[in-house]
Amino acid sequence: MGLIDELLADLAAESASLDELVAELPAERWATSTPAQGWTIAHQIGHLCWTDNVATIAATDTEAFAEGLKAAWADPLGFVDSEAEKMAQLAPADILAQWRDWRVRLTDALSAVPKGTLIPWFGPPMSATSMATARLMETWAHGLDVAEALGVQREPTDRLKSIAHLGVRTRNFAYMVNQLEPPSGEFRLELTAPSGQLWIWGPDDAPNTLRGSAIDFCMLITQRRAPEDLALEVSGADARTWVSIAQCFAGPPGGKRPPQQNSVNDEKVQR
Repeated sequence: MGLIDELLADLAAESASLDELVAELPAERWATSTPAQGWTIAHQIGHLCWTDNVATIAATDTEAFAEGLKAAWADPLGFVDSEAEKMAQLAPADILAQWRDWRVRLTDALSAVPKGTLIPWFGPPMSATSMATARLMETWAHGLDVAEALGVQREPTDRLKSIAHLGVRTRNFAYMVNQLEPPSGEFRLELTAPSGQLWIWGPDDAPNTLRGSAIDFCMLITQRRAPEDLALEVSGADARTWVSIAQCFAGPPGGKRPPQQNSVNDEKVQR
């Protein structure tokens, strides 16, 4: 199995896991507010559906995607919310049916992208493997929001490894989108996977280090938790700056969530 096949299998599994959370929900529960301000469960699933749709178009019809891109840049700070709102107005059964359809189409589309071909996107063009990783990241992150809205604790899996790797690769992007100069040296990351494995990036003598659980790191880079709420041990001025701005998704700096009342890790993050 090649890398794209592994990523698409992980994406399918993550999507199915989230699908299980909402498939049997009464229609009125889709109006439940989630931690994302102004977004209900319907907005969350509708956003995933819309993005899978657009990603499929980008991978199969670059001219059609370019037309859609023009409309997006007419409202660069609001088009994502606008599209989510449009989707949220549909009946929950329709949202779910469309999402199921488009995620299958996306899998087929990304499987067929020739190696070395870059897919246009709202940020820099990306390979099929990068697109699959980005879709996995978003599905997992929005799934966290849905689970929290429903009061459900989802068991993390080692599918997080690709998301964590995306966070490492987008380190400099987080600096640039915040108009900061990226540091020149590598950081050392040591993350404990849900399976107990240790995932490592960077040289062992790096002056900037980050250690902790993979799920906490992934919640950091998707901005699902404030740094103060995460059990991450951070050392080095540059690493502390990164933790304060980390972002693995495209677009302008995200609207960071405030610390929860019982933050457990303030002293570790500020180390």
